[in-house]
This record gives sequence, C-alpha cells and structure tokens, in this order.
Amino acid sequence: MRLLVTGAAGMLGHKVVAAAFAHEVTAADLAQCDLTDAEATAAYVEQVAPEAIVNCAAYTNVDAAEEHEDVALRVNADAAGNLARAGAAVGARIVHLSTDYVFDGSGSRPWVESDRPSPLGAYGRTKLAGERQVAVATPNHAIVRTAWLFGVGGPNFVDTMLRLAADRDEVAVVTDQTGCPTWTGHLAPALVALAGTDQVGVFHAGGDGQCTWNDLASETFSRAGVACHATPTTSAAFRRPAPRPAWSVLGTEREPGIHLPPWPEGLQGHLDDLKESA
Repeated sequence: MRLLVTGAAGMLGHKVVAAAFAHEVTAADLAQCDLTDAEATAAYVEQVAPEAIVNCAAYTNVDAAEEHEDVALRVNADAAGNLARAGAAVGARIVHLSTDYVFDGSGSRPWVESDRPSPLGAYGRTKLAGERQVAVATPNHAIVRTAWLFGVGGPNFVDTMLRLAADRDEVAVVTDQTGCPTWTGHLAPALVALAGTDQVGVFHAGGDGQCTWNDLASETFSRAGVACHATPTTSAAFRRPAPRPAWSVLGTEREPGIHLPPWPEGLQGHLDDLKESA
C-alpha cells in the first residue's frame, strides 16, 4: 500500500510511520506541505499519489485554542478538508484523527460512535468541524476519535508527571476527570491496519479500561519506581482557559471495531520506550 502520513514529525505521526514499515510510506510534515494551502496540498498529494492517507496533523494546544480559535480552525478543520479533497481527487482513502473533546463529558457510560457530539471548547469545536469537512469531502473516510494520548516525541501527561516527580515528593492530580489513556504505540498500528481496509465512518479507539488522571499518575509513579505521591484534588483547583470534559471514556458499537490493549500495558510500553530513548 502506498501510504501518506501527514503530521509525521509529531508524537503520533512518527509512530504511524514506524508501524507502516511493510508499506511504501511517504512521511510529510509542514516542511513538505502546508495543508492549510489548498492548492499546494492538492499538488503535493497528486505528486505522491497515495492509495491511503493517515492524517495526524493537528493543532493540539487546548488552552491556546481558546484565544486562537481561528488558527486552530485552519489547521484542524480547513487543512483536514483540503487533504481529504486532495485525496479524493487521486482516489485515496483517508484516515483522520479526532478526539474525545468533541463530547461535553457529561456521560456516565463509554461514548460510542453514534453519540451526539457537543464540544465544550474551541479545540473540540475545531476538531468536530474537521470531522465534518472530511466526511463531506469523500465517502472513503475513517474518522478515528481517541483520548488521553501519550507517547515519545511530544508533550503528554505521563512525561509531565515524571518530570514533576524528579524534584517533588507529591503532586496534586485531579480525581474528577475520567478517561481511557491511549499509547501511540498501540494506536499507530491500528490506524495503519484501518487504512488498508474498506471500513468507513466514525471509529472510537482508546486504551481498554478507564481511570482518573490521579490513577494514571499513581500508576506511572509506581511503574517508574519513583518516590512521589499523587494527592487527590479537583478541577476547580486548576483554573485553565479551556474546560476539560469530566468523562472521556470511549467505547465502540462497531463490529468489527477498534480494540486496543488495556491502558496499563500502554503505559508500560511508553515507559520502556523512554528507557530505550535515554
């Protein structure tokens, strides 16, 4: 399969490139093509002539998006639409990454693909707009929502906790937000596999199981063998520009759906990656 991976320099993108070792892969980031430029994107995709595209390019600064929603919209929505239209023109299938932030976090059961999106903030709004542009641009699309992503090569919660634990005995971490932590090393091969199918529509893909941010921090400290304690607190103690969904557990109603390994296995995989990279 001739596969184009966009956002290939990012935390997820470089893992997708690595997971696609058996295919003919073109890795693209901003230096190769500015996806917000429709004409440039069309020309680049025509030149590469992929059979499938995995789009990992995104504006992911949740708090900054509140102030710069126009910028986030260009990257998360318009660029996604440009890429999907360019792919459709050459007959390429597109796998597009989205997020749990399209939901308002008010649920008590895992969100499934048919649940109605209702984003709380700018980041979620722009990602939902991207989903809609991709869906309109081509019927041959797979939109994959994931949650609480972590991995080597980008800012993430696990690495932040390890950095704080290096010089603290305790870290206050919220107990009133619940989700499904997802390791890039588990998600990436699932995206490559999905790119090689004819399955279309919306898919949910998160690490199996659920936990709070406090649970994730505690498990991180335990597995990393660091002497730091995650003390409980609530979201009210952390004033941030963007609201966070309280409930971000993703499930699937699709058969076959995407089923990833349990999140603790992903956490261990990431910690092993960090040791190797060190």
